[in-house]
Amino acid sequence: MSNPALCVLTGASGGLGHAMANALAKEGFRLLLVGRNEIKLKQLNNQLGSLHGHLVADLTTEQGRHDLVSLAEQLGGADVLINNAGVNAFTAFCEQSTLDISKTLEVNLLVPMLITHAFLPQMRNKSHAKLVNVGSAFGSIGFPYHSSYCASKFGLRGFTEALKRELSDQALEVLYIAPRATDTDINGRTERAINSALGNQMDSPDKVAQLLIKQLKTGESRNVIGFPEKLFVKLNGLFPSLIDSAIAKKLIVMKRVLNELN
Repeated sequence: MSNPALCVLTGASGGLGHAMANALAKEGFRLLLVGRNEIKLKQLNNQLGSLHGHLVADLTTEQGRHDLVSLAEQLGGADVLINNAGVNAFTAFCEQSTLDISKTLEVNLLVPMLITHAFLPQMRNKSHAKLVNVGSAFGSIGFPYHSSYCASKFGLRGFTEALKRELSDQALEVLYIAPRATDTDINGRTERAINSALGNQMDSPDKVAQLLIKQLKTGESRNVIGFPEKLFVKLNGLFPSLIDSAIAKKLIVMKRVLNELN
């Protein structure tokens, strides 16, 4: 009997990664869970059972990426790669440190590109392999106080689209999922206060995980989660000045909330 398909999931120790891991395990995938938090990874791995494995690795380093690719190869090669790891910070661009700007672009954009590049040789030999890059609604809509984050996610969306078209004559499927605000630790006190004041919805990690499973089954290449975010993405592409005006009104509310928090 052949082994179940192997799914490599980065950012598995975070809230969204935890939900994705549970959903993927229920679908019968073998999981290789990757993250930096050894305690959380071990707890998740123990919860899911002995079929799965985990690796504590810093994927911003060449050694970390090498260790991940080598372990996946030993396990039979990745059938699914989900680039989920990411960072975010609600900060005025002029107040963000150069180190944080670099880190955001590295973790959210460069690392997924390098991991994908490293995994392509083993995945292109699979008949039903899938690559999933986890982006954001802010990968299509520039939003105040998220300049670096938006830049990284715009880049990830562009990379995913270009690679999908480059590999369109091959078996490997390239997918992009773009959640809106999610109820995890990546959204702190400030972000939650802003979302509440603006009336923005926050999705549960389980909801996003279930939509990921659905996308893996249907092969839908692009999936922006939530309304009105999905509408704003389309309008921003067609009539960006219209969205400029709408966000200018939101900026007034955002600044008011920030003043109250400070």
